[in-house]
Amino acid sequence: MRPVWLVLRKDLLVLRRSPALLGVLIAYPLVIALLIGLTAAYANAKPRVAFVDKDGIPHRVTVAGQSFSIDNLIRDVGKNVEIVRMSEQQAAQQLASGRVSAVVTVPQGFVADLKGLVSSPHLTLATGSGGITPRVRQQMQALVYNLNLKLQKAFIQADLQYVNLLLHGGTGRVLGHDFSIIGLDGTKQLLAGIPDSPQKAKIADFVDDARLALALTGNAIRATASPVVLDEEHGQGRTSLLSAQVQAYGLAITISFLGLLLAGGALAAERDENAIGRLVRGLVGLGQLIVAKIGLAVTVALGVGFAILVGFGIAVEVGGVHGGEPWQRLPLVLVGVLLAGAAIGAVGTLVGALTRESRTASLVGILIVLPVVFLGLVPREIVPVAAWISDAFPFAHAVRFFASALYDGSPWGTLAREAAWLIGLGALFGVLTRLSIRRLAV
Repeated sequence: MRPVWLVLRKDLLVLRRSPALLGVLIAYPLVIALLIGLTAAYANAKPRVAFVDKDGIPHRVTVAGQSFSIDNLIRDVGKNVEIVRMSEQQAAQQLASGRVSAVVTVPQGFVADLKGLVSSPHLTLATGSGGITPRVRQQMQALVYNLNLKLQKAFIQADLQYVNLLLHGGTGRVLGHDFSIIGLDGTKQLLAGIPDSPQKAKIADFVDDARLALALTGNAIRATASPVVLDEEHGQGRTSLLSAQVQAYGLAITISFLGLLLAGGALAAERDENAIGRLVRGLVGLGQLIVAKIGLAVTVALGVGFAILVGFGIAVEVGGVHGGEPWQRLPLVLVGVLLAGAAIGAVGTLVGALTRESRTASLVGILIVLPVVFLGLVPREIVPVAAWISDAFPFAHAVRFFASALYDGSPWGTLAREAAWLIGLGALFGVLTRLSIRRLAV
């Protein structure tokens, strides 16, 4: 292994003599990771949803004695979407052209149904067919849920008023018609003036049973309206900027970028300097030369990866974030960094062997690494083909290894699977490089 070490030492000395180049190589992927993180954050930005009001919703609507501004209420609860008022024709055109993600239509009779408390009013949601459609649908379902949550108190109060009328009697109003009933209390009073009989006894028993049952109706109605109550605890986790996924992506992107460029450029540079022919004829075999360049990628990956892990952990600790950095997991993550660095370095050596020139190798490395990274960011559920292509490169496997090693409660199954992928891909690309490298020695 001495020849391998000597070539590796030479490459590390070259990097040390070019601190500006090394700084750019390290900073550039970190900037790319930050931009991807920002892009992912903005991917959760509000989609535009057209709002078509065919019922002419008034400024305020009174439901069960409580006054609501329905128009403002829809805007308030639609915090995850940007609702834009449009005509029916304009909304249809913008949905067809993709300028809005969905159309919410308030049909005629909506307010009448809402005030009547007899049938449920309906909203109509029309969505496009793009990848954002499931998210828009979920957000609009959340909007309707929040509307129901805000209105249910009024409905419950109205229902309780009707129950109170049945118990004690009085006057009420349904669908614009006033009515008056004596209630169970009045019925009992009337029964007191009627001579005793078997029929009277049955009616009296019914009145007593009904009064007992209706007395419990209030709690039953409230429990039926909200059978499960969600209690929220705020501030119990990391922000998206410090999430485990961002940490895994940042680490994998940096290693991928450095490994491809350094291994590919270093191997191609041996031919630029007319050194590869002399090396393989005496000091180093072709296989050993490949191992040395992969070793360069691994060495830099371990150094930079350790620095990223420590820097991220310090940021988490200083920020007092709940669920701080799992420091005891760092050795396990570094095993993944080693495997990922070796697999990505093998890809880089293949690029260097095929391009033959260091400048071309660097350019091709950049052209390869960005698409591979973005393919790895595409969720498998949205574009399965992208996930299959991504699985042919080490990046996605590195991300899954890092995320599992850092935060999974039982990571061993995932780690074994992704480690096998990284080892297999590294061996495959290493063999391909060995078959292609003879071209450099010519």
